Amino acid sequence: MIGMWLSGLLRVRGGRLLATASGVMVAVALLSLLGGFLSQTRATMTSQSVRTVSVDWQVQVADGADPNAVLSTVRGLDGTKAALPVGYAGTSGLEARTGGTLQTTGPGSVLGLPADYARTFPGEIRVLAGHGQGVLLAQQTAANLHAAPGDTIAVKRAGLPAVRLRVDGVVELPLADSLFQKVGAPPQSQPSAPPDNIVLLPQRTWHTVFDPLAVPRPDLVRTQIHTLRGHGLPPDPAAAYTAATGSAHNAEVRLAGAGLVGDNLGAVLDAARADALYAQLLFLFLGVPGSVLAAALTWAVAQAGAGRRRKEQALLRTRGATVRQLVGLAAVEAVVVAVAGTAGGLALAALVGRVALHTAGVPLSWALAASAVGFGVAGATVLLPARYDARRATVASGRTAVARRPAPHPAWWAMAAVLLAGSLAVFRATSTTTYALVLAPEGTASLSVDYWAFAGPALLWAGGAVLAWLLADLLLRRGRPLLQRLFRPAAGALAGTVAAGVSRQRGAVLRSVVLLALACAFAASTAVFNSTYRQQAEVDAVLTNGADVTVTTSTNGATGTADAAKLAGVPGVQHVEPVQHRFAYVGADLQDLYGVQPKSIVSAGRLQDAYFSGGTASGLMDRLARRPDALLVSAETAHDFQLRPGDQVRLRLTDARTGGPRTIPFHFAGVVKEFPTAPKDSFLVANSSYIARTTGSAAVGTLLVDTGGTAQQSVAARARTLLGPNAHVTDLPSSRTVIGSSLTAVDLAGLTRVELGFALVIAAAAGGLVLALGLAERRRTLALASVLGARGRQLSGFVWSEAALVAVAGGACGAVLGWSLSQMLVKVLSGVFDPPPSQVAVPWAYLLATAAVTVAALAAAAWAAVRHARRPPLTELREL
Repeated sequence: MIGMWLSGLLRVRGGRLLATASGVMVAVALLSLLGGFLSQTRATMTSQSVRTVSVDWQVQVADGADPNAVLSTVRGLDGTKAALPVGYAGTSGLEARTGGTLQTTGPGSVLGLPADYARTFPGEIRVLAGHGQGVLLAQQTAANLHAAPGDTIAVKRAGLPAVRLRVDGVVELPLADSLFQKVGAPPQSQPSAPPDNIVLLPQRTWHTVFDPLAVPRPDLVRTQIHTLRGHGLPPDPAAAYTAATGSAHNAEVRLAGAGLVGDNLGAVLDAARADALYAQLLFLFLGVPGSVLAAALTWAVAQAGAGRRRKEQALLRTRGATVRQLVGLAAVEAVVVAVAGTAGGLALAALVGRVALHTAGVPLSWALAASAVGFGVAGATVLLPARYDARRATVASGRTAVARRPAPHPAWWAMAAVLLAGSLAVFRATSTTTYALVLAPEGTASLSVDYWAFAGPALLWAGGAVLAWLLADLLLRRGRPLLQRLFRPAAGALAGTVAAGVSRQRGAVLRSVVLLALACAFAASTAVFNSTYRQQAEVDAVLTNGADVTVTTSTNGATGTADAAKLAGVPGVQHVEPVQHRFAYVGADLQDLYGVQPKSIVSAGRLQDAYFSGGTASGLMDRLARRPDALLVSAETAHDFQLRPGDQVRLRLTDARTGGPRTIPFHFAGVVKEFPTAPKDSFLVANSSYIARTTGSAAVGTLLVDTGGTAQQSVAARARTLLGPNAHVTDLPSSRTVIGSSLTAVDLAGLTRVELGFALVIAAAAGGLVLALGLAERRRTLALASVLGARGRQLSGFVWSEAALVAVAGGACGAVLGWSLSQMLVKVLSGVFDPPPSQVAVPWAYLLATAAVTVAALAAAAWAAVRHARRPPLTELREL
């Protein structure tokens, strides 16, 4: 019997089975793809974080401990590939006589490096001029001393005579922040910037110069063991972090107080594991709704044939079939749908993953999980409804052509209101400035996610679906006069009949409307979030780099002006914006001060309103222009010093005329939260002309170069050639790969294409496929109408009117729900964005394409139904 039933299913209802299996296939493929991407993203984050570290450990030798013993212990640890001693010493200042003038600097740091240091740790030193061995000056130090290879400098020692050394090269230290960290100090105690003056010496020379200083001033001389570790870490950042920090703690136990480990590897993995949690959240927020929607699509396709299934069950019952046999036959159908859908979904995921995401395949764990979901969807949408009908329905009810559909109970309206109100309440709670989606509990090494945030979008999804159903049902039940007027252009004199027919059989129409609304909302919210993500990743890169090309010049004003003139003549350069970079004391706190030209900085720095508080970017810059002594301070500074608008702020800056500090009055005019090239905590922004007038120096520290978004790397290369080693040049494409969050550095282009492609398919299927199957169930009604004398145009009116109703009602509900979900997703996932967006980015091209494809699918379904309706009625009835 089962064989005959299966054969009949495949022969007679093969198309409907294929449509049902397609829904399962979409759910399985989407889950498999997103799960595979999540696994790949975690592994990418781990490897990318590890690549950014050159020195994995900086082991600080304790006072009084033997550096050689510490070095031997570190080299003997499992996983250590290389370990080299590095000497650190403080200098009270540097001098150089160049060009007939004597240049001096303040205190600095002198490092003693082994001969093979640069080869062992290749990311630490980049040679800009001269040789990579011998006495080397950091780039900023060379600029401060106006020194170049071949010049002689004097290194001052506290209480001892200065030592004169010949410069062999000028170098850049890309990882200077970690190189000069305070090992063992908490983050808030770390220096805000590396020393301005840095000299690198060969190890033998360093010992000759500073060993005499170690006895009278041991506080100025210390030793670190720089260590390279093996990177055989787990692919998951959290597991890799646990392994890396565990090794560091084990090393400290072995050292027994003789050394303290500065774990650079653990620090970058710590940031990566937080980003991995955000990647997981992206999967849950964006991937799970798509799979749920695919399951709903499968249910809608299966429900489109519910009437026919009940008739078949009634016929089988009259011939003696038991409930158990009916459920068994339904189970056969469910298994066929599950196997076909799951196999097709896994194959589709493997193909799309290889093409769009460049993955080797679907991970086994995700393949098994997606398969379980596929079988669950098939069972829930095919087997359970059939089992319910077999147990509850009677032969008489199964033969009923049109079942009476009661009005929804008032409790449904109350449920919709409660769901939406709950969503709004959760959203308000999770969108406050103090809310954190990813939590880092104080004093623990673990991270956690506040999954309560999922309640907001989930309740909105559910409440929106219920409300769309209730509104559409209300329109179909109570809005016949309105529907009659709307249907008149297509149905003519039969508009009233069409409205009555649609209202009478509103179950199929309601399924199409609600499913289309949810599909459109999913497509819109996914597209808007991904578009906003790409927008903010670019904003983050621009904020970090400062402009298309950014040049950090020496602090000499004339040099900065000359550099700007040189850059302005480079092909491809549209504008060069000079920015002063000074340091000013706010009370006892030393902060970065940026002097800007208010009339041009907004466009040159691509400033956004979200960077400021208490006004727009243009408005606050206008304040600086109108009042030269106006001052913008960071939010942290305003909070720490309890500043109010109009308060006088007295800053201490270096006066170029006297060389000493000078107190200069400013007036607090607003808060700046972000600024190009500025640190993220404490900084100040003021009018450059006022700073130049009061300090006697128009020194330019940074040049923001606008290339119009093109030829950025070629302009940067030309700038390096023109300005030489004393200028530090960065370009926007290079900065994109090293911006703050490793999550934003992960390429989401492939995932975006996959998500938006599936959203497009689901939207088209929700409209076209469900409508087509619903109309196919009413072929008998259309054929009987034709027998009773209905003309072809009148039959077409029935079909096109229903299609138009589904398109308009579903599209309108989907647009409103999609806009609400987009706003909520962007706000709740604000931790992904740095900085948060001032407004969402709307991908109009994709949304219009989705609308066009959905309308085309609806039109194709309606056209196919009209084509069948115009066939000879006896032929149509005979086939049914």
